[in-house]
Amino acid sequence: MSILYNSISLKNYLRKSFKRVFLYIWMGKVIGFIATKGGVGKTTVSASLASDLANYYGKKVLLVDANYSAPNLGLHMDIVEPKLTIHDILAGRKKISGAIHNRFGVDVVPGSYFFLKKMNPFKLKDKINQVKKDYDFIILDSSPSLNEEILSTILASDNLFIVSTPDYPTLSCSLRVLNLAKQRDKKISGIVLNKIRDPDYEILLKDIEEVTGLPVVARIPDDITSLKALFNRVPASLYNHKSAFSREINKLSAALTNSKEKRPIWKSLIPLDFKREEVNRELLRNAFNSSEQIH
Repeated sequence: MSILYNSISLKNYLRKSFKRVFLYIWMGKVIGFIATKGGVGKTTVSASLASDLANYYGKKVLLVDANYSAPNLGLHMDIVEPKLTIHDILAGRKKISGAIHNRFGVDVVPGSYFFLKKMNPFKLKDKINQVKKDYDFIILDSSPSLNEEILSTILASDNLFIVSTPDYPTLSCSLRVLNLAKQRDKKISGIVLNKIRDPDYEILLKDIEEVTGLPVVARIPDDITSLKALFNRVPASLYNHKSAFSREINKLSAALTNSKEKRPIWKSLIPLDFKREEVNRELLRNAFNSSEQIH
């Protein structure tokens, strides 16, 4: 009798263990985009990457506005008057699925522009875990303030990217959020360098990498596409997929999905040295899609 009971217990244990491992492997990756200075284009990058992953790589994506004090992700995704928001979810016991709005092929949880009730930002991770298995990617657009709001994104994310511009004030702010992530033992996968205008008067890529110790995985030129897209409330990567901004976002998507990066035919025919960010994306692809990145 004892042997039979032990055998049944072992089978039940193995069955439950297999189920846990299976779900563990197939859970989506939670990517947090962070910055501690407004105006760097963090929300534009978040909305564009989510839309690019969904529309050009066929991924199921959840996009969450984690900028609780000044949410505007909804405006980038044409959600002006949301019924339920991330604020409602973090203020009560409702599931995050109740606040999902589908736009441009992306599931979006927007924020509330006029929320007055008390809420707990640190519930974000638990709420996301409720739906993590339903998505390939969950993208969090964090607050630009160095407080509990950005910390909730850091704690809820599997991978973090800093969005920065190549100037001294923004770089100093990026170092602060880098230190916060390190204190919480959270690895930052790279820097998205945005709004590049005139390299003669901006910090060089190699200097940014040397100071931060992080790879730059995307170099995005300042592009009027972003401004036009926001005015029309369409993600920039969909508004003009051939723009310089969108092409760089698409290259980042390729690395995250382990897909081949689209390159002009002439670059394939003529052997040229790869740019530093191209090498970094290849390293990111290998690391992000290796077994070591399975949660």
